[in-house]
Amino acid sequence: MITIKNLTFGYSKQKMLFNDLDLGLQEGHIYGLLGKNGTGKTTLLKIITGLCFPQGGEVSTMDYPAPLRQAGMLENLFFLTEEIFIPHLKIKDYVKANAPFYKHFNHEQFNEYLSLFDMDNQNDYLTKMSLGQKKKVMICFALACNTPVLIMDEPTNGLDIPSKSTFRKILAMAADEGKTIVISTHQVRDLHSLIDAVIILEQGKILLNADIDTIARQLLFKVNEDNNIDEADILYKEESLKGDVVVAINKEHQESKVDIELLFNAVMNHPQKINEIFHA
Repeated sequence: MITIKNLTFGYSKQKMLFNDLDLGLQEGHIYGLLGKNGTGKTTLLKIITGLCFPQGGEVSTMDYPAPLRQAGMLENLFFLTEEIFIPHLKIKDYVKANAPFYKHFNHEQFNEYLSLFDMDNQNDYLTKMSLGQKKKVMICFALACNTPVLIMDEPTNGLDIPSKSTFRKILAMAADEGKTIVISTHQVRDLHSLIDAVIILEQGKILLNADIDTIARQLLFKVNEDNNIDEADILYKEESLKGDVVVAINKEHQESKVDIELLFNAVMNHPQKINEIFHA
């Protein structure tokens, strides 16, 4: 669905952000794109959507060359940016003006999603709304477009706790096996139950690109109450009231629930070891 080969990109010749980056994203997944500030997450999303132009390599989205931003790609892709440009329009007028660009836009779904967010009045002006309300409208619009590729940059920023719960609900309603959804976020716990594949980016390199099932087979997440895990196998640990919570090499093939926040810290601490584990 999305293929990046030998990507080279930088905002200046003196400091390149990506050098020979390779990445492949498949349909049927909700990818969580994680990384520290300044690692290029938003830039990577812009490259995938054709808003930034690579100096080298190839980027294709649904078999379209992304930099060309051809109509066939744009009508099947929606990019919800972190910073939203909002015109001085009523909700209903915004939909009337923009929905025709997306051939699979579903008005009934849009109305349903708005209702779940308790925003039933489509005569409200977007510019008079709070940040959280604007974000809700744009989330509803993005999901109602039913594009095969949906890119979201920090979608839960500005949402209160009940709204984050609603967001998870409607995203789960909208997701299906024919879609590729990529979410860049620092709010990992907001989306923990939805993400089924993880991409970790650091210093222009992909340190990890794996689905949750694969991660669970390779790594063990547990409280080391009896201190029976070999210290050499522990990739990361945090203190808790019950004992150290650890991420370790899963040599005994034990079952455990992946904690994405702990996973991120483990990858940051031992990138080379993670690479060996997942490319053995």
